[in-house]
Amino acid sequence: MSETASISSGIAARYAKAIFDLAKEAKTLPALEKDLDALAEILETNADFGDLISSPVYSRGDQADAVGAIAKKMKLSELVSNLLGLMANKRRLFVLPALIDSVNAMIADEKGEVSAQITAAKALTKAQSDKLAKALKASVGKDVKINVAVDESLIGGLIVQVGSRMIDTSIRSKLSNLQNSMKEVG
Repeated sequence: MSETASISSGIAARYAKAIFDLAKEAKTLPALEKDLDALAEILETNADFGDLISSPVYSRGDQADAVGAIAKKMKLSELVSNLLGLMANKRRLFVLPALIDSVNAMIADEKGEVSAQITAAKALTKAQSDKLAKALKASVGKDVKINVAVDESLIGGLIVQVGSRMIDTSIRSKLSNLQNSMKEVG
């Protein structure tokens, strides 16, 4: 890991621990989780928001005003709104994606859940997601929160990552393994 990434993850971890502890003490973890999910969605769907939090072109005041307006429009809790304002004033908004991941991991741990990152060739139906979550729960022994990403280049199958374990049942992987086996023979 580069030194910059290490510093960024340290900053994100400190903010994540602080907001998690405050929300836990105030018994508002569900609201915090909802707000962070909304922020993660806007980060994923709105490139302008990503530019706002990561670009040094915007002044502290501009960032603070913008995230304040966004928080108000999204009806985020006072705790999250204040955190965004503080991060803007300290020029730390660039760690927001890492902060969201850290807090979500803490919340999942608090609930006795684990997160599973699923990459599928096409979007999963609700029934498929439920069946997969049930199978993973039986394997892991904890409730599993599934995050699904679609990658059509997989052709078919899934890549499942739970913690440090990864299971790749994609057609792309199987074709690649077959190609490597054929190279060894020839």
